[in-house]
Amino acid sequence: MRVQALLFMGVSSFFGAVAVIYALGSWYLTGQVEWTGTVTLAIAIGFGWMVGFWLLMAARRSEHYHGLPPEERLDAEIEEGAGEYGFFSPHSWWPLFVAMAVAFTAVGVAVGWWMTAIGFLAIMLTVIGWVFEYYRGEFQH
Repeated sequence: MRVQALLFMGVSSFFGAVAVIYALGSWYLTGQVEWTGTVTLAIAIGFGWMVGFWLLMAARRSEHYHGLPPEERLDAEIEEGAGEYGFFSPHSWWPLFVAMAVAFTAVGVAVGWWMTAIGFLAIMLTVIGWVFEYYRGEFQH
């Protein structure tokens, strides 16, 4: 995870350089700073460093308890990286419904507040359905 952390931090630092160039370029061409793009790039810096810092801390904690992961050791074998990575539902329809609720909400921002409110309610209901999918019915655990 250390390499991924450095990649996130490096790319977000690049966004910092681009933000400075963007702000100076817009000021030079128009006489004022174009704030939308400048602020967006500045937020990208924060998000990239936030994710990178979390990955760095998680890697440090993992290495403390488990040692270096196989993908970061030169003497590692392919089999060492095998194993279960988590549970992924092969038959769930809930992600589709959550995506449709999010799309409905996004369209609602352009159409009207009432549609956005209905969309937020739909998002909450579909996320609850997705989270508790395996608590009821045929696939109950």
